[in-house]
Amino acid sequence: MPTQTNTITVTLTQLAKMIDHSLLHPTMTDADILAGLNIARENNVATACVKPYLIPLAKKELAGSDVLVCPVIGFPHGNSTTSIKVAEATAATQDGGAEIDMVVNVGKVLSGDWDYVSDEIRQINEAVTANNATLKVIFENDYLQSDHIARLCEICTQFDVGFVKTSTGYGFVKQADGLYNYKGATVRDLKLMRAKSGERVQIKAAGGVRTLDDLLHVMSLGVARIGATATVAILEDAKKRGIGNEPVEVSFKPMEEGETSGC
Repeated sequence: MPTQTNTITVTLTQLAKMIDHSLLHPTMTDADILAGLNIARENNVATACVKPYLIPLAKKELAGSDVLVCPVIGFPHGNSTTSIKVAEATAATQDGGAEIDMVVNVGKVLSGDWDYVSDEIRQINEAVTANNATLKVIFENDYLQSDHIARLCEICTQFDVGFVKTSTGYGFVKQADGLYNYKGATVRDLKLMRAKSGERVQIKAAGGVRTLDDLLHVMSLGVARIGATATVAILEDAKKRGIGNEPVEVSFKPMEEGETSGC
């Protein structure tokens, strides 16, 4: 049976500006961060996604480019108090964060305490937008059921949040074999998030988007941004496949509904 392929028309700049280059692994050294910021700058991605203490360094290294600084708060488990998250978001935006990725309180989502969850998202979004920045709300979908994801999309739409985001990339779940793994952004969840979010709310796919085919596929689903560590590999493959400054139609291999979308 032949492999199914789809097509989409893109430019290299369009692909680069879909990428938040992720510099979030806990073991990254100063040298690793500097190398990563150089990758973000050289490839003219949308943002460099960094831990809050790195905001000054990121601003310095990205100065003169249009690559934005994107700090994370409540990362990766979302368990800080709302007041701490608000303070962290306020400080991050005032220090130069143009986009903020926050993690919801997963335990409260699973408990169905929607008043708590709504109030936290509202307060953090107000703190972020008051400083002219954009909020992305991370759900950590591997821990959730479809009804949780749908409800979170509705809450984020209510408060006009900038983005809803699938995963941190660190939401590991214990598997049947006793090992920990995660799916990250799946096709099924991305379709659900697009369907349940308002038109003004954008979708970010994170956790598993590692190839150009992955990126093209999630783009075709209405995803506006991805989190990725494989930025160089993705964009180099794009160049090899003839994607440049002018729009070009390219084919991609679609994935199954329940598979990871491809950070």
